[in-house]
Amino acid sequence: MASNVVKITERQLQILKRLYNSGKSVKVHTIILTQNELSDGLGITRQALSNHLRKLRDIDFIRTGRGFIDLTNKALEALGESVTESFVFIKIDPERRIEAYDKIKALRAQRLFRVTGEIDLIAQVGRAKLDSFLKDLSGIGGVKQTSAHVILETIME
Repeated sequence: MASNVVKITERQLQILKRLYNSGKSVKVHTIILTQNELSDGLGITRQALSNHLRKLRDIDFIRTGRGFIDLTNKALEALGESVTESFVFIKIDPERRIEAYDKIKALRAQRLFRVTGEIDLIAQVGRAKLDSFLKDLSGIGGVKQTSAHVILETIME
């Protein structure tokens, strides 16, 4: 059986560790469309799109490279997509759990976690969407209790 482990040198391992320890985790919103697909969808030429992308890059709304476009936090804020996270703890009636899960999955949470303990689900929601998420959640049968928590500060990553 062949091993899938890639061999690297001790120096390469040192470099990776230094990069890792010198870096920080970031949330990235990456576009998976080609520039041709984007320009077609917007009804503009590829050249016009390229000009707009260059201007957006110059004002730090996007990062671009070969084969990728990433939206920056500035862009997300301009779109009303808060970079501040919030978590909603959700308690669900056990008899209506499957039905409630299906409806909650249709809401605009970034991530949903099924957990053990006093609550059943944790929904990760951008702060800008928290109010509408809670309103929609309150209309779902079987949701017994919610508790929302907004991140004030990250003290360790």
